[in-house]
Amino acid sequence: MASPLARHFLLDPRVTFLNHGSYGACPRPVFATYRRWQRRLEAQPVAFMDPHHLAARFADVRRSLASEVGADPDDLVWVTNATAGLNAVARSLDLKPGDEVLTTDHEYAALEKTWAFVAARTGAIVRRVEVPLPLVSEEAFTDAVLAGVTARTRVLFLSHVTSPTALVFPLAKVIAAARERGVLTVIDGAHGPGLVPLDLDALGADFYVGNCHKWLMAPKGAGFLHARRDRQFLLAPAVISHGWTEAGGSPGPFGQSAFLDAFGFQGTRDPAAWLAVPAALRFRDDHDWASVAKQCRNLASETARVIQGITGIPPLAASDFCAPQMMAIPIPERDPVALHDWLLRVHGIEVPVIRWRGRTIVRLSVQGYNDAGDTGRLVAALREELGR
Repeated sequence: MASPLARHFLLDPRVTFLNHGSYGACPRPVFATYRRWQRRLEAQPVAFMDPHHLAARFADVRRSLASEVGADPDDLVWVTNATAGLNAVARSLDLKPGDEVLTTDHEYAALEKTWAFVAARTGAIVRRVEVPLPLVSEEAFTDAVLAGVTARTRVLFLSHVTSPTALVFPLAKVIAAARERGVLTVIDGAHGPGLVPLDLDALGADFYVGNCHKWLMAPKGAGFLHARRDRQFLLAPAVISHGWTEAGGSPGPFGQSAFLDAFGFQGTRDPAAWLAVPAALRFRDDHDWASVAKQCRNLASETARVIQGITGIPPLAASDFCAPQMMAIPIPERDPVALHDWLLRVHGIEVPVIRWRGRTIVRLSVQGYNDAGDTGRLVAALREELGR
Protein backbone atom coordinates (compact mmCIF):
# COMPACT_ATOMS: atom_id res chain seq x y z
CA MET A 1 0.00 0.00 0.00
CA ALA A 2 1.64 3.24 -1.12
CA SER A 3 1.88 6.21 1.20
CA PRO A 4 -1.27 8.36 0.89
CA LEU A 5 1.00 11.35 0.28
CA ALA A 6 2.54 9.77 -2.83
CA ARG A 7 -0.34 11.04 -5.00
CA HIS A 8 0.77 14.61 -4.31
CA PHE A 9 4.13 14.11 -6.02
CA LEU A 10 5.21 13.90 -9.66
CA LEU A 11 7.73 11.09 -9.16
CA ASP A 12 7.79 8.18 -11.61
CA PRO A 13 5.71 5.42 -9.94
CA ARG A 14 7.92 2.78 -11.58
CA VAL A 15 10.87 3.92 -9.47
CA THR A 16 11.27 3.39 -5.73
CA PHE A 17 12.67 6.81 -4.96
CA LEU A 18 14.84 6.76 -1.83
CA ASN A 19 17.01 9.75 -2.70
CA HIS A 20 15.09 12.83 -1.63
CA GLY A 21 18.29 14.28 -0.20
CA SER A 22 19.98 14.93 -3.53
CA TYR A 23 17.47 17.17 -5.30
CA GLY A 24 14.23 16.93 -3.35
CA ALA A 25 10.83 16.44 -4.93
CA CYS A 26 8.22 19.15 -5.40
CA PRO A 27 4.54 18.44 -4.54
CA ARG A 28 1.96 18.95 -7.28
CA PRO A 29 0.24 22.00 -5.73
CA VAL A 30 3.58 23.70 -5.13
CA PHE A 31 4.67 22.95 -8.69
CA ALA A 32 1.36 24.39 -9.93
CA THR A 33 2.05 27.61 -8.01
CA TYR A 34 5.51 27.73 -9.55
CA ARG A 35 4.03 27.43 -13.04
CA ARG A 36 1.48 30.16 -12.29
CA TRP A 37 4.27 32.55 -11.36
CA GLN A 38 6.03 31.72 -14.62
CA ARG A 39 2.86 32.40 -16.58
CA ARG A 40 2.45 35.77 -14.85
CA LEU A 41 6.02 36.63 -15.75
CA GLU A 42 5.50 35.74 -19.40
CA ALA A 43 2.16 37.57 -19.60
CA GLN A 44 3.73 40.96 -18.73
CA PRO A 45 7.50 40.69 -18.27
CA VAL A 46 8.13 44.42 -17.92
CA ALA A 47 5.62 44.97 -15.15
CA PHE A 48 6.54 41.73 -13.41
CA MET A 49 10.28 42.50 -13.38
CA ASP A 50 9.88 46.08 -12.20
CA PRO A 51 12.43 46.25 -9.35
CA HIS A 52 10.09 47.89 -6.86
CA HIS A 53 7.25 45.45 -7.48
CA LEU A 54 9.65 42.50 -7.42
CA ALA A 55 11.19 43.76 -4.19
CA ALA A 56 7.76 43.62 -2.55
CA ARG A 57 7.22 40.04 -3.76
CA PHE A 58 10.66 39.00 -2.57
CA ALA A 59 9.92 40.57 0.81
CA ASP A 60 6.79 38.41 1.16
CA VAL A 61 8.90 35.30 0.58
CA ARG A 62 11.56 36.42 3.02
CA ARG A 63 8.97 36.98 5.73
CA SER A 64 7.51 33.50 5.22
CA LEU A 65 10.90 31.83 5.16
CA ALA A 66 12.23 33.82 8.11
CA SER A 67 9.62 32.28 10.40
CA GLU A 68 10.71 28.81 9.31
CA VAL A 69 14.45 29.33 9.81
CA GLY A 70 14.50 31.70 12.79
CA ALA A 71 15.89 34.78 11.12
CA ASP A 72 15.20 38.45 10.49
CA PRO A 73 13.76 38.73 6.95
CA ASP A 74 16.19 41.52 6.12
CA ASP A 75 19.13 39.16 6.65
CA LEU A 76 17.93 36.70 3.97
CA VAL A 77 18.45 36.87 0.21
CA TRP A 78 17.54 34.56 -2.64
CA VAL A 79 20.19 32.37 -4.27
CA THR A 80 19.42 29.64 -6.78
CA ASN A 81 21.01 26.92 -4.63
CA ALA A 82 23.38 26.43 -1.72
CA THR A 83 26.43 25.97 -3.96
CA ALA A 84 25.77 29.31 -5.65
CA GLY A 85 25.32 31.07 -2.32
CA LEU A 86 28.44 29.55 -0.80
CA ASN A 87 30.43 30.49 -3.89
CA ALA A 88 29.29 34.09 -3.45
CA VAL A 89 30.51 34.03 0.15
CA ALA A 90 33.81 32.26 -0.53
CA ARG A 91 34.71 34.50 -3.46
CA SER A 92 33.78 37.68 -1.58
CA LEU A 93 36.12 37.19 1.35
CA ASP A 94 39.38 39.12 1.28
CA LEU A 95 41.78 36.25 1.91
CA LYS A 96 45.53 36.79 1.75
CA PRO A 97 48.45 34.43 1.07
CA GLY A 98 48.92 32.14 4.06
CA ASP A 99 45.45 32.68 5.48
CA GLU A 100 43.82 29.40 6.44
CA VAL A 101 40.36 28.04 5.71
CA LEU A 102 39.61 25.25 8.18
CA THR A 103 37.09 22.56 7.29
CA THR A 104 36.46 18.84 7.87
CA ASP A 105 36.77 15.60 5.95
CA HIS A 106 32.96 15.32 5.62
CA GLU A 107 32.29 18.21 3.25
CA TYR A 108 30.44 18.24 -0.06
CA ALA A 109 32.81 17.65 -2.99
CA ALA A 110 31.59 20.65 -5.01
CA LEU A 111 32.41 22.99 -2.12
CA GLU A 112 35.80 21.42 -1.63
CA LYS A 113 36.45 22.47 -5.23
CA THR A 114 35.12 25.96 -4.49
CA TRP A 115 37.59 26.48 -1.67
CA ALA A 116 40.42 24.98 -3.74
CA PHE A 117 39.57 27.49 -6.49
CA VAL A 118 39.60 30.39 -4.01
CA ALA A 119 42.84 29.20 -2.44
CA ALA A 120 44.59 28.92 -5.81
CA ARG A 121 43.73 32.55 -6.58
CA THR A 122 44.36 34.12 -3.19
CA GLY A 123 47.25 32.09 -1.81
CA ALA A 124 45.10 30.93 1.09
CA ILE A 125 45.50 27.41 2.45
CA VAL A 126 42.67 24.91 2.99
CA ARG A 127 43.20 22.64 5.99
CA ARG A 128 40.98 19.72 7.02
CA VAL A 129 40.44 18.17 10.39
CA GLU A 130 39.32 14.57 10.76
CA VAL A 131 36.08 14.21 12.71
CA PRO A 132 36.40 11.19 15.01
CA LEU A 133 34.08 8.28 14.19
CA PRO A 134 31.83 7.05 15.47
CA LEU A 135 30.70 10.53 16.46
CA VAL A 136 29.26 10.14 19.94
CA SER A 137 29.45 13.55 21.63
CA GLU A 138 29.38 17.27 20.97
CA GLU A 139 32.63 17.57 22.92
CA ALA A 140 34.43 15.17 20.59
CA PHE A 141 33.36 17.21 17.56
CA THR A 142 34.12 20.58 19.14
CA ASP A 143 37.54 19.49 20.39
CA ALA A 144 38.50 18.03 17.01
CA VAL A 145 37.56 21.17 15.10
CA LEU A 146 39.05 23.69 17.53
CA ALA A 147 42.29 21.71 17.70
CA GLY A 148 42.75 22.64 14.05
CA VAL A 149 42.40 26.40 14.59
CA THR A 150 45.68 28.31 14.38
CA ALA A 151 46.71 31.95 14.46
CA ARG A 152 46.34 31.92 10.65
CA THR A 153 42.77 30.63 10.57
CA ARG A 154 40.44 33.18 8.99
CA VAL A 155 37.47 31.04 7.98
CA LEU A 156 35.77 28.00 9.49
CA PHE A 157 33.69 26.18 6.88
CA LEU A 158 31.39 23.43 8.14
CA SER A 159 28.35 21.52 7.00
CA HIS A 160 25.28 21.55 9.21
CA VAL A 161 24.13 18.19 7.81
CA THR A 162 26.92 16.42 5.92
CA SER A 163 26.23 15.19 2.40
CA PRO A 164 28.32 11.98 2.17
CA THR A 165 27.80 10.81 5.76
CA ALA A 166 24.38 12.28 6.72
CA LEU A 167 25.61 13.48 10.11
CA VAL A 168 24.24 16.48 11.98
CA PHE A 169 27.19 18.47 13.25
CA PRO A 170 26.61 20.20 16.62
CA LEU A 171 27.67 23.69 15.60
CA ALA A 172 26.73 26.09 18.39
CA LYS A 173 29.85 25.81 20.58
CA VAL A 174 32.23 25.76 17.63
CA ILE A 175 30.63 28.89 16.15
CA ALA A 176 30.78 30.73 19.48
CA ALA A 177 34.43 29.77 19.95
CA ALA A 178 35.29 30.89 16.43
CA ARG A 179 33.69 34.27 17.04
CA GLU A 180 35.75 34.72 20.19
CA ARG A 181 38.87 34.06 18.12
CA GLY A 182 37.90 36.41 15.29
CA VAL A 183 37.31 33.57 12.81
CA LEU A 184 34.49 33.90 10.26
CA THR A 185 32.03 30.99 10.19
CA VAL A 186 30.54 29.83 6.87
CA ILE A 187 27.95 27.07 7.16
CA ASP A 188 26.82 24.80 4.36
CA GLY A 189 23.16 24.31 5.27
CA ALA A 190 22.14 22.63 2.02
CA HIS A 191 20.27 19.89 3.92
CA GLY A 192 19.27 21.93 6.97
CA PRO A 193 15.97 23.69 6.17
CA GLY A 194 13.03 21.37 6.71
CA LEU A 195 15.20 18.52 7.99
CA VAL A 196 16.52 19.85 11.30
CA PRO A 197 15.16 22.64 13.52
CA LEU A 198 16.70 26.00 12.63
CA ASP A 199 17.13 29.19 14.62
CA LEU A 200 19.72 31.07 12.60
CA ASP A 201 19.75 34.13 14.81
CA ALA A 202 20.48 31.97 17.86
CA LEU A 203 23.05 29.87 15.99
CA GLY A 204 25.01 33.01 15.23
CA ALA A 205 26.99 31.89 12.18
CA ASP A 206 28.35 34.75 10.10
CA PHE A 207 27.00 33.14 6.90
CA TYR A 208 24.54 30.27 6.54
CA VAL A 209 23.38 29.08 3.13
CA GLY A 210 20.48 26.67 2.66
CA ASN A 211 18.32 25.03 0.02
CA CYS A 212 14.54 25.23 -0.09
CA HIS A 213 14.22 22.64 -2.87
CA LYS A 214 15.34 19.71 -0.72
CA TRP A 215 13.46 19.14 2.55
CA LEU A 216 11.18 22.18 2.27
CA MET A 217 10.08 20.79 -1.14
CA ALA A 218 10.10 24.07 -3.07
CA PRO A 219 10.91 23.99 -6.80
CA LYS A 220 14.53 23.74 -7.91
CA GLY A 221 16.15 27.15 -8.02
CA ALA A 222 15.12 28.27 -4.52
CA GLY A 223 17.89 28.68 -1.97
CA PHE A 224 18.82 31.37 0.51
CA LEU A 225 21.83 33.13 1.95
CA HIS A 226 21.63 34.35 5.53
CA ALA A 227 24.26 36.86 6.64
CA ARG A 228 24.62 38.51 10.01
CA ARG A 229 23.85 42.20 9.74
CA ASP A 230 27.38 43.18 10.75
CA ARG A 231 28.91 40.94 8.06
CA GLN A 232 26.75 41.82 5.07
CA PHE A 233 29.14 44.53 3.92
CA LEU A 234 31.74 41.81 3.21
CA LEU A 235 29.64 40.21 0.47
CA ALA A 236 29.17 40.88 -3.22
CA PRO A 237 26.92 38.84 -5.50
CA ALA A 238 28.47 36.78 -8.27
CA VAL A 239 26.75 39.08 -10.79
CA ILE A 240 27.07 42.84 -10.42
CA SER A 241 24.04 44.55 -11.93
CA HIS A 242 21.57 47.36 -11.25
CA GLY A 243 21.04 46.30 -7.64
CA TRP A 244 24.64 46.89 -6.60
CA THR A 245 25.84 50.19 -5.16
CA GLU A 246 29.48 51.21 -4.95
CA ALA A 247 28.95 52.87 -1.60
CA GLY A 248 27.97 49.54 -0.08
CA GLY A 249 25.76 51.33 2.41
CA SER A 250 22.05 51.59 3.02
CA PRO A 251 19.65 52.09 1.37
CA GLY A 252 20.36 50.37 -1.93
CA PRO A 253 19.29 51.77 -5.29
CA PHE A 254 15.79 50.24 -4.99
CA GLY A 255 15.08 51.43 -1.47
CA GLN A 256 16.21 48.37 0.50
CA SER A 257 19.56 47.68 2.13
CA ALA A 258 22.57 47.41 -0.15
CA PHE A 259 22.69 43.69 0.70
CA LEU A 260 19.08 43.04 -0.34
CA ASP A 261 19.26 45.09 -3.51
CA ALA A 262 22.61 43.71 -4.68
CA PHE A 263 21.53 40.08 -4.28
CA GLY A 264 17.93 40.65 -5.36
CA PHE A 265 18.61 42.25 -8.73
CA GLN A 266 21.29 40.58 -10.85
CA GLY A 267 19.88 40.85 -14.34
CA THR A 268 17.07 38.84 -15.88
CA ARG A 269 16.36 35.72 -13.80
CA ASP A 270 13.27 33.59 -13.41
CA PRO A 271 12.19 34.14 -9.78
CA ALA A 272 9.27 31.70 -9.90
CA ALA A 273 10.93 29.01 -7.76
CA TRP A 274 11.71 31.53 -5.03
CA LEU A 275 8.20 32.99 -5.19
CA ALA A 276 6.76 29.48 -4.72
CA VAL A 277 8.52 28.96 -1.37
CA PRO A 278 5.47 30.14 0.67
CA ALA A 279 3.34 27.54 -1.16
CA ALA A 280 5.83 24.84 -0.12
CA LEU A 281 5.62 25.97 3.49
CA ARG A 282 1.80 25.93 3.31
CA PHE A 283 1.86 22.40 1.89
CA ARG A 284 3.83 21.25 4.90
CA ASP A 285 1.43 22.97 7.27
CA ASP A 286 -1.62 21.56 5.50
CA HIS A 287 -0.31 18.02 5.88
CA ASP A 288 0.93 18.20 9.49
CA TRP A 289 4.51 17.75 8.37
CA ALA A 290 5.85 17.41 11.90
CA SER A 291 3.96 14.12 12.16
CA VAL A 292 5.01 13.08 8.65
CA ALA A 293 8.64 13.81 9.44
CA LYS A 294 8.47 11.76 12.63
CA GLN A 295 7.12 8.77 10.69
CA CYS A 296 9.86 9.20 8.09
CA ARG A 297 12.53 9.44 10.76
CA ASN A 298 11.34 6.23 12.38
CA LEU A 299 11.20 4.43 9.03
CA ALA A 300 14.71 5.55 8.08
CA SER A 301 16.15 4.57 11.47
CA GLU A 302 14.48 1.15 11.45
CA THR A 303 15.67 0.46 7.90
CA ALA A 304 19.22 1.39 8.84
CA ARG A 305 19.02 -0.88 11.90
CA VAL A 306 17.88 -3.82 9.76
CA ILE A 307 20.66 -3.33 7.21
CA GLN A 308 23.24 -2.98 9.99
CA GLY A 309 21.95 -6.29 11.34
CA ILE A 310 22.60 -7.90 7.96
CA THR A 311 26.10 -6.45 7.49
CA GLY A 312 27.31 -6.36 11.08
CA ILE A 313 28.83 -2.92 10.36
CA PRO A 314 28.11 -0.32 13.07
CA PRO A 315 26.72 3.15 12.29
CA LEU A 316 28.92 6.20 11.78
CA ALA A 317 27.49 8.02 14.78
CA ALA A 318 25.24 7.84 17.79
CA SER A 319 21.60 8.43 16.92
CA ASP A 320 21.69 12.03 18.20
CA PHE A 321 24.13 12.91 15.41
CA CYS A 322 22.46 11.02 12.55
CA ALA A 323 20.30 13.14 10.29
CA PRO A 324 16.58 12.47 10.64
CA GLN A 325 15.06 10.99 7.47
CA MET A 326 18.53 10.56 5.90
CA MET A 327 20.83 7.74 6.96
CA ALA A 328 24.32 6.91 5.73
CA ILE A 329 24.55 3.14 6.05
CA PRO A 330 27.99 1.50 5.64
CA ILE A 331 27.98 -1.82 3.78
CA PRO A 332 30.76 -4.25 2.75
CA GLU A 333 33.01 -2.92 0.01
CA ARG A 334 31.38 -2.70 -3.39
CA ASP A 335 31.88 -0.69 -6.57
CA PRO A 336 29.50 2.19 -5.77
CA VAL A 337 28.65 3.03 -9.38
CA ALA A 338 28.00 -0.60 -10.27
CA LEU A 339 25.83 -1.15 -7.18
CA HIS A 340 23.81 2.02 -7.79
CA ASP A 341 23.20 1.06 -11.40
CA TRP A 342 22.27 -2.53 -10.48
CA LEU A 343 19.76 -1.35 -7.86
CA LEU A 344 18.13 0.97 -10.40
CA ARG A 345 18.24 -1.36 -13.39
CA VAL A 346 17.23 -4.61 -11.70
CA HIS A 347 15.11 -3.44 -8.77
CA GLY A 348 13.96 0.02 -9.85
CA ILE A 349 15.46 1.60 -6.72
CA GLU A 350 17.01 5.07 -6.86
CA VAL A 351 19.40 5.49 -3.93
CA PRO A 352 22.94 6.92 -3.80
CA VAL A 353 25.90 4.63 -3.19
CA ILE A 354 29.02 6.52 -2.14
CA ARG A 355 32.71 5.74 -1.61
CA TRP A 356 33.97 7.79 1.32
CA ARG A 357 37.21 7.34 3.29
CA GLY A 358 37.52 3.74 2.18
CA ARG A 359 33.92 2.93 3.07
CA THR A 360 31.01 2.02 0.81
CA ILE A 361 27.91 3.89 2.00
CA VAL A 362 24.28 3.60 0.96
CA ARG A 363 22.65 6.95 1.75
CA LEU A 364 18.96 6.39 2.35
CA SER A 365 16.57 9.39 2.23
CA VAL A 366 12.95 8.95 3.30
CA GLN A 367 10.23 11.53 2.59
CA GLY A 368 6.47 11.56 3.06
CA TYR A 369 5.80 9.79 -0.23
CA ASN A 370 7.73 6.72 0.98
CA ASP A 371 6.44 3.80 3.04
CA ALA A 372 7.75 0.55 4.52
CA GLY A 373 7.22 -1.20 1.19
CA ASP A 374 9.78 1.12 -0.41
CA THR A 375 12.45 0.59 2.22
CA GLY A 376 11.63 -3.12 2.35
CA ARG A 377 12.54 -3.40 -1.33
CA LEU A 378 15.91 -1.81 -0.60
CA VAL A 379 16.55 -4.22 2.27
CA ALA A 380 15.63 -7.23 0.10
CA ALA A 381 17.84 -6.04 -2.78
CA LEU A 382 20.84 -5.43 -0.51
CA ARG A 383 20.31 -8.80 1.15
CA GLU A 384 20.43 -10.38 -2.31
CA GLU A 385 23.53 -8.47 -3.34
CA LEU A 386 25.43 -9.04 -0.11
CA GLY A 387 24.57 -12.73 -0.14
CA ARG A 388 26.29 -13.27 -3.49
